[in-house]
Order: sequence, then C-alpha cells, then structure tokens
Amino acid sequence: MRRPTLALIALFAASPVLALAPAQLKCEGLTTPIAIQSLNPRLSWLLQADTQSAYRLLVASTIDLLNRNQGDLWDTARVQSSETIQIPYQGRPLAAATEYFWKVQVWDRAGAPSPWSAPATFRIGLLTPQDWNARWIAAQPDGETPAIRMPVFRRSLRLDQPVRRAIVYISGLGQYELSINGSKVGDAVLAPGWTNYRKTVYYNAYDVTTALKTGDNTIGVMLASGFLDVPNIPRRYTKLVESFGQPKLIARLLVLLQNGRTLDLVTDRSWQSLPGPIVVSHVYGGEDYDARLEPLPGSDWKAALEVAAPGGRLVAQLNPEIRVFETFHTVATTQPQPGIRVYDLGQNFSGWPRITMRGPAGASVKMIPGELLAADGTVSQRSSGSPQWYTYTLKGSGDETWSPRFSYYGFRYLQVEGLEPLKVEGQFIHSSAPVIGEFSCSNPLFNRIHKLIDMAILSNMQSVLTDCPHREKLGWLEESHLLGSAVMYNYGVEGLYAKISADMADAITAEGLVPDIAPEYTVFEQGFRDSPEWGSAVILDPFLAYKHYGNRSILAAHYGDMKRYVSYLAGKAKDGILSHGLGDWYDIGPKPPGEAQLTSKEVTATAIYYADLTALASAARLLDKPADAKAFDAQAQSVRAAYNARLSNPTSQTAYAMPLALGLAPEDRRAEWLAQLVADIRQHGNHTTAGDIGFHFVIQALSEGGRSDVIFDILANPEAPSYAAQVAHGATTLTEAWDANPESSQNHFMLGHAEEWFYRYLAGIDVDFSRPAEDRIVLRPTPSGDVTSARATYQTPYGLIASRWSKQGRKFVYDVELPPNTTAKVLLPGGTPSQRIESGRHHFELDQ
Repeated sequence: MRRPTLALIALFAASPVLALAPAQLKCEGLTTPIAIQSLNPRLSWLLQADTQSAYRLLVASTIDLLNRNQGDLWDTARVQSSETIQIPYQGRPLAAATEYFWKVQVWDRAGAPSPWSAPATFRIGLLTPQDWNARWIAAQPDGETPAIRMPVFRRSLRLDQPVRRAIVYISGLGQYELSINGSKVGDAVLAPGWTNYRKTVYYNAYDVTTALKTGDNTIGVMLASGFLDVPNIPRRYTKLVESFGQPKLIARLLVLLQNGRTLDLVTDRSWQSLPGPIVVSHVYGGEDYDARLEPLPGSDWKAALEVAAPGGRLVAQLNPEIRVFETFHTVATTQPQPGIRVYDLGQNFSGWPRITMRGPAGASVKMIPGELLAADGTVSQRSSGSPQWYTYTLKGSGDETWSPRFSYYGFRYLQVEGLEPLKVEGQFIHSSAPVIGEFSCSNPLFNRIHKLIDMAILSNMQSVLTDCPHREKLGWLEESHLLGSAVMYNYGVEGLYAKISADMADAITAEGLVPDIAPEYTVFEQGFRDSPEWGSAVILDPFLAYKHYGNRSILAAHYGDMKRYVSYLAGKAKDGILSHGLGDWYDIGPKPPGEAQLTSKEVTATAIYYADLTALASAARLLDKPADAKAFDAQAQSVRAAYNARLSNPTSQTAYAMPLALGLAPEDRRAEWLAQLVADIRQHGNHTTAGDIGFHFVIQALSEGGRSDVIFDILANPEAPSYAAQVAHGATTLTEAWDANPESSQNHFMLGHAEEWFYRYLAGIDVDFSRPAEDRIVLRPTPSGDVTSARATYQTPYGLIASRWSKQGRKFVYDVELPPNTTAKVLLPGGTPSQRIESGRHHFELDQ
C-alpha cells in the first residue's frame, strides 16, 4: 500500500463572521444557579468568535449597579488572559441566601474590546445551620420503630400581596416530593441525592415564585424511606438492611412580596403530619400505594414533632437532578396465564411503570417488572433481584393513573395481576446531566453498540454511578474511573463527579481505606470492600474530572484523601507489590465469571497503584506542591521497578495491556508486548478475555499502539462473547456478562469501554486538560475496518468540537470545527505530518 499524500488543505473561518462576544455565562458550571455552596464560586463563559486576549469581570449587588457598569462587589479591571473557564470569585465577601449579578467583557487578539455580555445571576445557598433557622421535623419521636406508612406534612400560608420572588430550600429524607397548592414543585424525582446521612445531607432549592398566590396557600411534603431506612420486609427483596433513622424533613421558604416585605417560613411545630397513602416504600423491594388513604378535608392531622438532625452537614446537592426523560409504550401484550398479562415495553431501562386503571374502590393491581421472560411467558427476575413488585389500590373515582414515586427498577417487561389496565407505559428516569456528545458512523452494528452502551450509562447514571438499576443500585467505584471518559464524552457530569468524590471522602476510613462502594451503605468483606482497582477512584476520579473539565477545585478539595489512600496502599504493599482485591473481575476463563481467573491480582493491583502515584504526582504539580510531586514521582518509579522485576512475563491480555497503557512497560519490551497482546486476541478468534478492569486497558493499549484494526475486529465479531453477540441476542442495554448470561444483570455498563474509542479514535476527538496548553486538543480520525465515515460532536468547556470524516473513492476527506479561543493538533491517517490549526472550520483531503 502506498503512503497517503496530502493533496489539499483548505482552512476557512466559520461563516458568517461573528464579532467577539462572551455568552453562555455560568457559575460553578450552572446557568443562573440559586443555591451555590461556595463563597468563591468559579465563573466561566463561552466566546462566539475569535481569540480572547483579556477580560474584565463585574459582580454587583443589584442589577441597577451592574447596568451602570459598577461592580461594587468585584471589578477585576482588565486582566491579560485568554482563560474563559474556572475563574474563582475574589471580590468582597458574599452572603447566604443572596442573589448576585455579573457580566463580562473581553478583548480580542488585536486589543479591540467586545460589548458587555448579557447579565447573569447566581445565588448563594444556605451555608451554616444558622442560615436555616429551621428545625428537623418528623411524624413520631426518634428512636421508635419507623411507621410502615410513609408520612405527609403540610403548612398553610396566607399572603396579602403578590409575590416578587420566592425560593424554597428543602431536604426530605430519605426522599421527598414537594407540592404547593396541590401541584408538584419542579420535575426532579428521587430527591435529594443519596449520601451517608450521618456525614452529608443534600438539600435542593426551587424558585416557587409562580407557584404561590395571593390569599391562602398550602405547602405539602410527602416523604419516603429511600436509602435512609432500608428494612427487611418479608417476601420482598433487599440487597442490604440498614437505617439512619426515620423519615424527616427540614425546609425554609423565603418570600419577597411586591411591597418589599419579606416572609420567612421554616419547618417547626407549626407544621402538621399524617400517615400517607404510601403503605410500603422500599428502595429495593418496591412500593405499595393505597389511593383511599390520600388526605381529604377533615383528615386527622397532628402536630409535627421537632426531632434531631440526622447528623450530616447540610449542603446544596452536587449531582444533577434525577428526572423522568422518556416514556416507553407497550409494543406487545401476552396473557400467559388467566388473570396475568405481560406487557413488553421494547426497551430495558431504569424507571417505573405508569398505568391507567378504572375500577371500584379497594380493587388492586400488582405489577412485577423484569428484564427477561421465563419459559412459561411470565416475567422473570432471576437477573435482577427477586421478588420485587408494585401495588396500587384504587379509590374508585373514574380513570386513575399512577406511577411509583420513590422506588425504581431496571426492566423491560411488566407483569400485571388483578384488574386489566387501560394503558401500560414505562417511564425512563436518570440523571439530568446535559447531553454534550454525539457519535455515529457508517457501520450500523457500531451504532447499535453505541446505543447499547449509552442506554446502560443512562440507566445507571443516578445519584451515583450504579452498576445496575435493580438488584444493587450501589456506587461500585471501579466503573467511575474506568468508564469515566465514556460517560464524559456523552454527558456533562462535572457535578456528578464532584458528588462521587464527596461520597468517597465520607467513606474513607481512619486508616485510609477507600471501600469499593460509596456511599458505603453496607460493609462488605475482603476484596468486596478493599480492592485497589475500586478504591483508587478516590485519586483517579478527581484527576479524570480535571482532564475533561480543567477543574482544579475537585483536586484541591480531595488532595488530602488522595494522599491518605496512597499511604494506605503503601502500607499494604510488599516490596512495592500489591496482591489483594478482586483483580480483573468477570474476565473470561474456564470457570463462571467472578474474581480474576487469567491475571494475577498482583498485576492489576500494582498497576493501578502505579497509576495512582503518577496521577497524584501530576495533581501535586497542578496544585503547586513541587516537593510532593517529586516524592510521588520517586515512589512511582520504585513501584515500576518492582513491577518489572517481578511481573515482567505477562501471560494474559490484561497483563500485556495494563503496563502498556499505564507506562509501566520497559521501552525495549513495548513492541514485543503489543505484538503478544494482538497475537493472544487473534488466537482467541478476535475475542477479548479481559474483564471489568482489563478491557479498559486492552482498548487503550491497542488504540495508542496504532492497532485500532484489532479493536474493529473485536467489536465486529458476531460470535459470543462480544458486543455484536449481545445485540444479536436481543439485548437493548449492555449486559453484565460478555455472553449475556440470563443469570446476570441485563443492564450494566461496566464493559462499555468501546465508547471511548468511538469518540477519541474512530471519530478522532481527544481533549485532555492535563497536557500542555498547545496539546490539549488532539484530532486524530482513525479509519478502521469497513467503516467509511464517522462523525462526533463534543461540547468542551471552551465550546463545541465537531469532527467528521469520510472515504470518497481514493480520497480521505476530513472536516472539523473548533470553538473560538482554541488551537488543536491534527494527526491525519497514514503518517502524514501533524498540522496545527486554530478555531474555525477546516477541511482536509488526502489521496490514499
């Protein structure tokens, strides 16, 4: 094959030409946030065109001052800098529960100023217990056995003036639903985020200006147990049993009336409580609702009790809200037995059923969700935790539509017993993290694999990154760093990763151990609690977030915990080698999947230990700690020497791939080990044998070694175990086991490492803030196999990158668009020299 030649490079600016202007102002990565938990929030903006050479920020206490270009709180004056992200506020002290106004002006490379941006706002939340001026309330005294029926609360409020602005701050544990005048506030579900409630309690804030009216208003709150209280209910599945206490509530409502008067309503004894219509609420086992028990006029309300706080510090929720995003409709209905109907919703997803019924008061419907069907056509829960169900008891008032509020599941099929529903649907719930990436290519199979992985990511992107949405619902930490880039190419999860890091900070032990799950709702044993490949997320997650978002604050906030964990691992190591944990979980060997079979635990644990040390050394340099960086570099080299002295004869794909990907391999062995990795894959019929840990590094080692052709063959392989076999098997989400074993979960994302390759190599978008500024963006489209075209878009902190290539006869055609104020290095296929490009649109053609 002859070497490709560069036939044509045409570079042209985006058209029409836009004037330099800042837009899309954000505070802490959010647009107009109303509960920032920092007095030094970080400010960012995007540019519509050109390159910024300087900026000026104004922050004011009123919009009038800002409109007069007066920053009474902060005026940076002109700052010579091209930076547009993560600018920390450094003005006069800010106050809790207060709104601030800001804008920005920038200068282009020639020194010409832009117009001022449109004004933006942010509001500081409640930072201390004194800021709340409220009490926790509950339906019964603390210490008593929690009631089975979940409590509801209410408070009346009469307003004699129209409302100018109203903000409510609320935390209801384990989970809550807030209503005003009978209408739900906001569209979040399963709020607030799950935490270790003895250390951290999240609250949410809502603008309820339009929900309140002049005259009488009623505020209502429904509580449920969530992860606050997970009891052992006979005949219902639970993964664990634990309790932080009974459901309880705290809230503060601040109302500014049109006449300038303010009202401050807080939870206290003036609130009333009543046992509600949810008669069973279990985060694993399901939910039972009796509509006949809904509060009615004349219900026997009792005074709420003031109770002790759960113990954790109240902070604004970090992770994006969970919401209902999509409704799946029935695609097929069967009746395998008299009185039993099974509804196929066509897609495995995380969520709950929504049914519409009509019948007499007291009639009930039982709903059993599941991922698969049994041989007799009924719903099976063998892959997803059994038994779990929902029941609804009718009040008998015409058509009644119901869905659970506080217990979700992973399922495709719904078995309904009792009344025949008028309609059966499924509601898909997941994190509201924004979509920031899109991928597609000419290969239909790869597009289906992308969809398979994406649906598994969404199903498991909840308050934590769960491993499955049914039988576990726990934040197993290895996925958060190994699959982190796969998630981050698709969704804006800076807040979620800040939350995961905070969960690990709450979970780390006095000895420095980071457990395999966070929050640590139950204490597992041996490797299921202490496995370096899992616990290392405490280091690798903050560093990964920095690589994608350029956010040093997560590194700074958790640097101490990162050091503590490395110290813990050093204490466990023997001559630089670690040998404990789960190893390459779910690799493919002769035995059923579980702990590593093909690769020694010394390999995976020690390699991850080395990755921790190199990441921590980089973090130390970023945080201006040169002495720490030097010490961690030296420790890393010591571990590298120990690894190569003892583990330099790899015998598995994982053992070849990890040292190649992580820089452990000696330079004189890299080519040999890459060839042996490829040979092993070929000997296994173009199958990987790596598991949960190793497959990430197999993809990375092959990609960086220039062997994307091998990745193509793995992905396109129609024979199990493979992605293609899962698709052919009828999977609609990524399964836990490579062979789609029906005994394993049918909705896991732990093997979704192909997703990063789709974006970073096949489509060619590689962004990494840990690299020098000139190399942060690398564009390297990588044609592979029979793929004739690929495209991806990726919203970086600086703006959108769009990358598209195609093969047109003997030409390779590449089009890319870079956001303003950026440069990139372009590496075209075939070994042509790298190109340096600036923001705008660029077109390349290669003769091949």
